Amino acid sequence: MVTTTTPTHRANTPVRGRRSPLASVALHLTLIVASVIAVFPVLWVLLTSLKPAEFAITTDFFKETTLENYTNLLRDTPFLTWFGNSLLVAALTTVVGVFISATTGYAVSRFRFPGKRGLMWTLLITQMFPVAVLIVPIYNIMSSMGLLNQPVGLVITYLTIAVPFCAWMMKGFFDTIPREIDESGYVDGLTPFGTFWRLILPLAKPGIAVTAFYSFITAWGEVAYASAFMVGDENLTLAGGLQKFVNQYGAQWGPMAAASVLIAVPAALVFLFAQRHLVTGMSAGAVKG
Repeated sequence: MVTTTTPTHRANTPVRGRRSPLASVALHLTLIVASVIAVFPVLWVLLTSLKPAEFAITTDFFKETTLENYTNLLRDTPFLTWFGNSLLVAALTTVVGVFISATTGYAVSRFRFPGKRGLMWTLLITQMFPVAVLIVPIYNIMSSMGLLNQPVGLVITYLTIAVPFCAWMMKGFFDTIPREIDESGYVDGLTPFGTFWRLILPLAKPGIAVTAFYSFITAWGEVAYASAFMVGDENLTLAGGLQKFVNQYGAQWGPMAAASVLIAVPAALVFLFAQRHLVTGMSAGAVKG
């Protein structure tokens, strides 16, 4: 009779992939600390927006909580005008930026043409110049074209920032879509643009979502160009308007905090609509970019 015995040492062998209790505690503490660090500034601004002016720079967050900063901001300042100007510029930048980036990325991904490599290098090199270097020549160009203090001027400027990066990303995303889909479109009698619009673009939703999100955030949160190119309360965007709350004698922290909270709402909404595509689109665009 043969008997089998289970080695006792296996019971003491840790399962591969299972963390020890100490490592698990350290991981959770690290995540908690990181979350607190990330949320703390946002929470501070939100609570500051709910405090009266005399408590604006104190830690008395829940003393005399009020919505006065919001009511004064909307009633006594041109905030809604600035908000509308920013929304217009950001929306135009997003729509035009997505179209140009998608068509450029598709053309570079699918077709061969003279100057293709030079075009891609140009798109890449433009990302290396800081705003401080570009703001003066772009200002002169916009001035010569009569586009200063015009939303169109800001839109064109923001497209020079968003399109090069997004075109590279969309090119990498289109590279992951099989060319057989294009060929099936040609067999069915579609033109190259018809194939792009009806067959390829619906498959590119993750990349489109990332492109739209990046274009919107670029236009919505930009400060330097908006402050230099736009003057007058009726033409300012939010970036220039917020500077009205700061002068050489001090800052109106309550209205500024309230404005910051309201400014964050559209960006948060855009992120919520695009979030399910963001990870897929960014990872796909990085595969063969």
